[in-house]
Amino acid sequence: MNLAEPSLCHIVLIGKNSRGQWVARERDGLYGGLFVSQKAAIRYALFENHHHPEAIIAIAAPLELDMGTTPAADRADMAQPRRAA
Repeated sequence: MNLAEPSLCHIVLIGKNSRGQWVARERDGLYGGLFVSQKAAIRYALFENHHHPEAIIAIAAPLELDMGTTPAADRADMAQPRRAA
């Protein structure tokens, strides 16, 4: 199997949302979904990113399926470090 560079395939984030549901979401918000299990979320991610497991990232923090935001705004928000008050 040829491994593509991560920049050539879609990065998919997988984690649970604030309600405990499994979420798979493409990093830029191009596609995503809610799933009943982690296995189902991973299966979906592999299908959508053309079977590149190296491009699937597990997220420990709550991961929301917010397909209505602009991808650039999401990336800028993720890049900003957050300090506790």
